[in-house]
Amino acid sequence: MSSQDLPLAAAALSAKLSDKTAQIGILGLGYVGLPLALACTGAGFRVLGFDVDQGKTQQLNAGRSYIGDVSDGAVKAMRENGLFDATDDFARAGEPDAILICVPTPLNKTREPDLSYVEASTRAILPSLREGQLVVLESTTWPGTTEEIVRPILEESGLGCGTEFFLAFSPEREDPGNIDFSTSQIPKVVGGEGPVARELARQLYDAFVISTVVVSDAKTAEAVKLTENIFRAVNVALVNELKVVYDKMGIDVWEVIEAAKTKPFGYMPFYPGPGLGGHCIPIDPFYLTWKAREHEISTRFIELAGEINNAMPDYVVRKLARALDDKLGLSLSRAKVLVVGMAYKKNVNDLRESPALKVIALLKERGVEVDYMDPFFPEVPDTRNYPDLAGMKRVEPDDAALAEYSAAVIVTDHDDVDYEQIAKAVPVIVDSRNATNGLSGFADKIVKA
Repeated sequence: MSSQDLPLAAAALSAKLSDKTAQIGILGLGYVGLPLALACTGAGFRVLGFDVDQGKTQQLNAGRSYIGDVSDGAVKAMRENGLFDATDDFARAGEPDAILICVPTPLNKTREPDLSYVEASTRAILPSLREGQLVVLESTTWPGTTEEIVRPILEESGLGCGTEFFLAFSPEREDPGNIDFSTSQIPKVVGGEGPVARELARQLYDAFVISTVVVSDAKTAEAVKLTENIFRAVNVALVNELKVVYDKMGIDVWEVIEAAKTKPFGYMPFYPGPGLGGHCIPIDPFYLTWKAREHEISTRFIELAGEINNAMPDYVVRKLARALDDKLGLSLSRAKVLVVGMAYKKNVNDLRESPALKVIALLKERGVEVDYMDPFFPEVPDTRNYPDLAGMKRVEPDDAALAEYSAAVIVTDHDDVDYEQIAKAVPVIVDSRNATNGLSGFADKIVKA
């Protein structure tokens, strides 16, 4: 689509995107929004970041980061270059030319989609929405959200979608802790509410990501993101089930996977663990499950995968109980247990949906004295599903302190942990991440889970 085919308001925005005089607004300055701001400013755009947490906006304006993948130096550089400002004043939402919504989309207590953050963010934009603005939802959600939830709210402004303001969906693809793929190095999927919005969104993202993948509409783009995460959830569930089966047969699933992945075609390795965590994989598949019910369709693979993955923390605890009984003749309720790793994945300071939280909760339910160690978490923050664990403080890796534990359970395989030190000091090691692979001389005390 050429600029001559665009409505007047769209043509003006297109020109601003082309010469990078457009200002980008980002709603939500977390694990998605802040790296996105870094990518936008790196391409020369001015960014106005919005967050309801005034503490975060003040910290960013002072040149300090709270996200592990974004350094203080990077934030300071954005500020010193005059390209970034953060605010909690949503009345300023009329200033940006393009607004990217990057807010959480969790599940509620009944495992149904919670779009309250998306709806609140959209309503925060509404009073300031003006002609010529592009709004892009990046938050993962069910197919149809952009059209059925976001669009009607914005149309309350009286402006026409596709002619006066423009609406699109482009799913975030962040992978916290992955040093090989920053935001700008990951292709962006783009779908719009109409061809004009799709073209404007493509032009925006083309300016700061390696490539864009344009799909027919926002609903298709929403489905792309769910498909990516459902693929992962189902395959992790499969390998978790194989882990349980092979364990009963006396076969090491990790050795099986390492050998299987030498096949150069037709196989992709996935790895078992103590459960799924993070902001995507444990949650996103159930957005499609919920929406499919509206069409009277069952999603058996997704639901079975969720059932298997959700059962893994219980499996780890059962393995621990058996290991303590077999090796020490000790019941679980009389043990003192150290959980190694709290983050949902290695080398990140992200606790969202971490299986470690459930493992600790299960141990406490059984009367176990339990502590944790994790280089990224001096103490457990308040969490959505496990508020009773808030304020727990980590144990420092001291030989004398480690010797007090009956067992250690490795839940997260951070690189900056001395597993040999733990293996020397603690009589029973339950390893759910294969972190002890390569350690010699400790086979009698290590149990894979």
